[in-house]
Amino acid sequence: MSAGIFVRTAAPRGDIDLPSCRCHAASVVVRIVLAAVIVMLASPLDMARASVRSAEAATTAVDHEAADAHGPDADHGTAVGDHHGAHGHAPHADGAELSLMWVVPFAGILLSIAIFPLVAPHFWHQNFGKVSAFWCLAFLIPFALIQGGDVALYEVLHIGLLEYVPFIILLLALFTIAGGVRLTGQLAGTPGVNLGILLTGTALASWMGTTGAAMLLIRPLLRANENRRYRVHTVIFFIFLVANIGGGLTPLGDPPLFLGFLEGIDFFWPTRNMLFPVITLSAILLTIYYIADKVLYAREGRPSGPDGNAQPAEQRLGLEGKINILLLGCVVIAVLMSGVWKPGIHFTVFHVDLQIQNIMRDVMLVGLAFLSLRLTDAESRRLNGFTWFPIIEVAKLFAGIFATIIPAIAILKAGTDGALSQVIAAVSEDGQPVNQMYFWLTGILSSFLDNAPTYLVFFNTAGGDTQALMGPLSQTLLAISMGAVFMGANTYIGNAPNFMVRAIAAERGIPMPSFFGYMLWSIGILFPIFVLVSLLYL
Repeated sequence: MSAGIFVRTAAPRGDIDLPSCRCHAASVVVRIVLAAVIVMLASPLDMARASVRSAEAATTAVDHEAADAHGPDADHGTAVGDHHGAHGHAPHADGAELSLMWVVPFAGILLSIAIFPLVAPHFWHQNFGKVSAFWCLAFLIPFALIQGGDVALYEVLHIGLLEYVPFIILLLALFTIAGGVRLTGQLAGTPGVNLGILLTGTALASWMGTTGAAMLLIRPLLRANENRRYRVHTVIFFIFLVANIGGGLTPLGDPPLFLGFLEGIDFFWPTRNMLFPVITLSAILLTIYYIADKVLYAREGRPSGPDGNAQPAEQRLGLEGKINILLLGCVVIAVLMSGVWKPGIHFTVFHVDLQIQNIMRDVMLVGLAFLSLRLTDAESRRLNGFTWFPIIEVAKLFAGIFATIIPAIAILKAGTDGALSQVIAAVSEDGQPVNQMYFWLTGILSSFLDNAPTYLVFFNTAGGDTQALMGPLSQTLLAISMGAVFMGANTYIGNAPNFMVRAIAAERGIPMPSFFGYMLWSIGILFPIFVLVSLLYL
């Protein structure tokens, strides 16, 4: 607000007009984007490859069994399930034929999320959906022209029906149901209370999913700290712990582990093997947070409540919307059902298999969200600060992310035949796995790409034999699992609840850091601990 006042008063005196500069910056970004699209369309290498691809499209048989073994999981919403029944002749994109130029739109939407809120915040707030749609078209139009309309249609339907739609339905259900749980009374945001909330959320995340735990506790945490001056660090550590690391102990906690469960990994394998890494990371982070929060709390003058007074008796803690706790349990059951119930009934939409168990799960989730709205008092939701804007923002932005991520995942799936062959080759030496490289490469890619398919790529690179990966190669599976789960905390888009938490906090007036600003926090705090954990357990 102060910046806006400065511009309005200073501009007549000849000072710099900040809004005009921001609009100019936005215009420059758009021009750069258009240039990138033109370059992509004109790429002779891609044209040559496309001609070969068109000639072979009618006869190429596609085996997507490994890569399509995903449907929405207990948290992130990445597709994990049996989708390969009708893929025998799907007109898919061959990652071995794609150059890295195809990743430009994906990089563009990430940079838009990072830059526009800084240089043109008003434009971004009003037009983020249009920006997302622009990057979708920047990818889809050249892709359809060069690779063929059938390929583009299949890839969009595949990622839309099997990944994006279930992803949004799961987030919508968790967002709606958790938003109906209201903690009455007033928690004082003391270091001890905040630490207790973070610890509780970290423990719950493995059993109700990181999204479920994050949506359940973020509003009480924000309400408890309304009187605090320093709040950003609390939200960031909440993302680290509750929205990511806490989900590392069961397949219900985080998408990659659920994917591994469907591939044949024992349900309690993560509990046995990731328990100490999760405890180590959580203990270090909780200690750092508590020390930092105590210092900041003392600097604020140790406020005890919204008005600085003790909590009155009539404001003792209570819980409204208790029925939503039961509904959250039903969400977990619905998701788990989709992973273990396999009746073998499916429907095909343009080569894309839709399994009945996944359809039933999504219908159940929509029904549970509807029940939550009907059974929860509207006034309680209002007092809880519940609005639809965060889920709308996530839905629009992740539509662009899911669409533009298509070529990046295809290139990774191509393994040593793709443009990222050196990345795949780096995880082995003389035929033996290099577990440190598995950990870091899986983690870094999971920070920006969908962590479930990234997990699957390296799972199959390590051989894909579940018995071997739970036996002699257990260290390799541990490296892949830790990288995919832990490093989702590195960016706002590394895991779905990250962006949800950020959107809710920003809506409450907390000045959350930008995309790159958040990465400074994660690199500075998390990376040294990741180094320690990798040395201790790999």
